[in-house]
Amino acid sequence: MYTTLISTDELAERLSDPSLALFDVRHDLMQPERWGADEYRKAHIPSATFLHIDSDLSGPKNGVNGRHPLPTPETAAALFSRVGIDGTKQVVAYDQNNGVFASRLWWMLRWLGHESVAVVDGGFAKWMREGRAVTSEATEPTATTFVVKNVAPTVNSVGVESSLSRHTLLLVDARAPERFRGEVEPMDPVAGHIPGAVNRPASLNVTASGVFKPANALRSEYQALLGGRPHSDVVHYCGSGVTACHNILAMQIAGLPATRLYPGSWSEWISNPDRPVARASAKATGSSRSRTG
Repeated sequence: MYTTLISTDELAERLSDPSLALFDVRHDLMQPERWGADEYRKAHIPSATFLHIDSDLSGPKNGVNGRHPLPTPETAAALFSRVGIDGTKQVVAYDQNNGVFASRLWWMLRWLGHESVAVVDGGFAKWMREGRAVTSEATEPTATTFVVKNVAPTVNSVGVESSLSRHTLLLVDARAPERFRGEVEPMDPVAGHIPGAVNRPASLNVTASGVFKPANALRSEYQALLGGRPHSDVVHYCGSGVTACHNILAMQIAGLPATRLYPGSWSEWISNPDRPVARASAKATGSSRSRTG
C-alpha cells in the first residue's frame, strides 16, 4: 500500500493493476478553466482520469469561503464514488511536476479515511523525461461506492482567529516568501499573512528536479520549523487550501504525525475586513495591522 509517494518506476509496473485508480490533477492557477483539461486531452498517463481542482475538488464559492472551498464530505464521497474509488482501490494522483495540485486529492481522500493514496513523485514532467508511454484516449471510470470511514478534523477561521491572542496554534503558511511578507499578491486582493504565522514555502519540499527531498531532510527541516511545538498545534494554510496540502504531505513523508489544515486559508481570511493582517518578514513580530491599515 502506498500512502505518501509512488515513484514513476513503481507506477509503470502497476498500470495494468485493476486495483489502481489513477488521476490526472494538472492545473494552472493563472489559466484555471481549461489548461489542465486541455493538457489531459493532448497526452496523459494511460488509464488516468482527469479531475479539475475547481469543479471537482472544490465546493461552491460564496464570496467569503475562499477560492477553493472544501466540499462537504457527502459531496466529496459522491465524486469519489462516481470516479471509481472504493476501499479496494490504490489511488494515485499526479500533476504537471512537483505534486502541489495532486496533494489536494491526496489530502481529501485521507481526510475521509482512505489511506491507500499516493502522489507520483516528480509528476508528469518526470514521466515524460523518462520517455514513458502516454495516450490521448480518455478513461471512463466505472462507478462504485465510496464509504467515508471518518472525517479528520480541520480548523476554520473562527478557530484560527480565537487562537491568535493565546498563541495556541502554530500557523504554517505554504506560500512563496514574497507573498507571505506582503510584497506582492498575484491571486488575492489583499497582501500579507495571518499574524503570528511562520513561512514554509511548499517549494522547499522538493529538489530542483521536482521530486521530494529525502524523508530525513524533510524531518530535520520541519522539526526545526516547529521548534519543539507539539504537532497537534500545527495548522497549515496557503492562498486557498491547495498548496498547504503539499506541506502536510511532506510532513507525512518525513514520518511526522498528521497535522491539520485551514481549508479556507488566506483567501477566506481576508474576506472579512475585521480580521487582522500582518506584513513583515517571517521572523518579525508585532507587525499585525488591519486589512485597511
